[in-house]
Amino acid sequence: MTELELARAAAKALDSKKALDLKILRITELSVIADYFVIATGTSNTQVKALADEVEFRLKEQGVAPGHMEGYHSNSWVLLDYGSVVVHVFTPESRNFYDLDRLWKDGEEVDPGLSE
Repeated sequence: MTELELARAAAKALDSKKALDLKILRITELSVIADYFVIATGTSNTQVKALADEVEFRLKEQGVAPGHMEGYHSNSWVLLDYGSVVVHVFTPESRNFYDLDRLWKDGEEVDPGLSE
């Protein structure tokens, strides 16, 4: 599975649970920490956890497990680190506060491929 395929699989899992404002940013040229960020918003702390659980479950079905997870117990920002792909799931307040969309605005927004 390529990095883009992994990012799109995560986006598909998020979309299946009704994530809002879903984006894939290609940051290969901007950072050594990852090639792609997948960013999504859940409507509540409960949905944030459900979204993160769904990504983890769906990707494990494909043989991919996160190397690291952060924020799982806070449920306002959960980060799933798949090495070249980092998935960020926020509550609306946390997404606004941390504003990764602005911080990584030089990243290339990639079609999440949800219609495929």
